[in-house]
Amino acid sequence: MAAYLAVMCLVTWLWWPLARDAFIVNDGWSGERRWHPDWLLTGNFLAMFLLIMAKADLRADFIIALAGLAGGLAIECWGTQTNFWIYYTSERPPLWILPAWSVSSLAIDRLARLLDWATCKNGLLAISERGFRVLYWILLPGFYLLLARFVAPSWHKPLTWLAMTLCALVIISPVNYRWAVLTFLGGSALGYFLERWGTTRACWTYYTHQTPPLVAVLAHGMACVIFWRARKLILDRSSV
Repeated sequence: MAAYLAVMCLVTWLWWPLARDAFIVNDGWSGERRWHPDWLLTGNFLAMFLLIMAKADLRADFIIALAGLAGGLAIECWGTQTNFWIYYTSERPPLWILPAWSVSSLAIDRLARLLDWATCKNGLLAISERGFRVLYWILLPGFYLLLARFVAPSWHKPLTWLAMTLCALVIISPVNYRWAVLTFLGGSALGYFLERWGTTRACWTYYTHQTPPLVAVLAHGMACVIFWRARKLILDRSSV
């Protein structure tokens, strides 16, 4: 809890103009600047805060947060350098967005665990292992086709080839259909609200000007699947 609050306070302190702009608007009648609550932003962070507190494990959470930070940096560098999205500060990428990747990675891990409980044999939405296998080969290849169309303007750039190759390798080499699907769904669910806030507040803008594009929402799920696979690979090697 202290670490989460410390990160939020640090971001607010170092990038105070961003925090101020999120909660201050110009009054349409008087022209004066006044404080107002951004309920979507508040709801996003409150939900992530509550999720992170559920069954916290400092050792495991540190690895998840670190993977989110490193992976988020790679994704932001790729997206901003290829102009798929642009931040209103014109930074490529902005450092202030990186802690959000760590926080969201932890929250998505909790969402995946919640979905795992809900879809277990005795859960409310019981799904068999065969069902997860079918869902896997529908959802992830489907996302890949959407992503290929989305990144078409930058097919000539090495970063895009690298990103697409990495996604393809992860998709065609599943190790746990159930957890991959749950992580993808959890990441996409949280990703919608994060993307909805960022695009409607013009914090970042996609080249398609959608608020948000479907592929960007699903990309949060795919990113967390890749982060999970990277953690699993590292932990498996370290245990040998």
